Amino acid sequence: MRRIPFGSSDKQVSAVALGCMRLGGLTVPEAARYLNKAVELGIDFFDHADIYGAGQCETLFAQALKESGLQRETIWVQSKCAIVPGVMYDHSKEHILSSVDAILKRLDTPYLDSLLLHRPDLLMEPEEVAEAFDILESSGKVRHFGVSNHTPGQILLLETCVEQPIEVNQLQFGLGHTGMLKSGAECNMTSDGAVHRDGEVLNFCRINNITIQTWSPFQYGMFAGTFLGNDQFPALNAKLNALAEIYGVSNTAVAAAWILRHPAKMQLIAGTMNESRLADIAAAADITLTRKQWYELYLAAGNELP
Repeated sequence: MRRIPFGSSDKQVSAVALGCMRLGGLTVPEAARYLNKAVELGIDFFDHADIYGAGQCETLFAQALKESGLQRETIWVQSKCAIVPGVMYDHSKEHILSSVDAILKRLDTPYLDSLLLHRPDLLMEPEEVAEAFDILESSGKVRHFGVSNHTPGQILLLETCVEQPIEVNQLQFGLGHTGMLKSGAECNMTSDGAVHRDGEVLNFCRINNITIQTWSPFQYGMFAGTFLGNDQFPALNAKLNALAEIYGVSNTAVAAAWILRHPAKMQLIAGTMNESRLADIAAAADITLTRKQWYELYLAAGNELP
């Protein structure tokens, strides 16, 4: 498994991470086997959030980790907080601190390798976030910090007060969601793709050594469905299948390799609970698409080059 830098730190993590949002659908023995399978594939990074299964996914993960025989120190455990489902996003000091305590209790671990603020709080006060992060770092409860679904401006606002480096931004990205690329490719044009909708977040993260973690990498739209094998995307699937035959892998692996080919050194979050599919995704780390192949997929996905 290819290793990539984690933000600006000297840590290296697996290029593919296992997203644990669907872990709650497994029994403890099944989850334990799945964790071992992930590690066998070279995946040592596990991504959580306090809202996944209303916390049940973290509880199950802790039970499965014990049964798996894996040592906590050999893996990277990340979680996220800030979403109060259906109510608000909350970056208050009180909410961050109480959320982390609850996360650590459910995960049965004394620390998180990384904590992300899950969505941007429209009432965020960076001074409060800074106080919370200082307490979490000094107490040893959290070692690295980041955000999810944040714009460059929101990160810069945080950095006016937060002392710890923001090392991660988790964003939706893949062949079915290429907005981070389109505005650059269609620069100075009057096309819809030329509109800057994210504040140039891709370039911002690259300049500032912030690792982009890609969620829903095989989905199009906002959980509209997967583009793989979907009749709505005939040109894309034809190209994926042709490259899969060339490389001797699945079309899933090729779609994942397209993400990992980008020089931003993104980390792909794989949310599958299927061992065979996870192996397909992990295989992408051993594939390096040519520049021409990468662009062929970009165009087949319906994007344009003026």
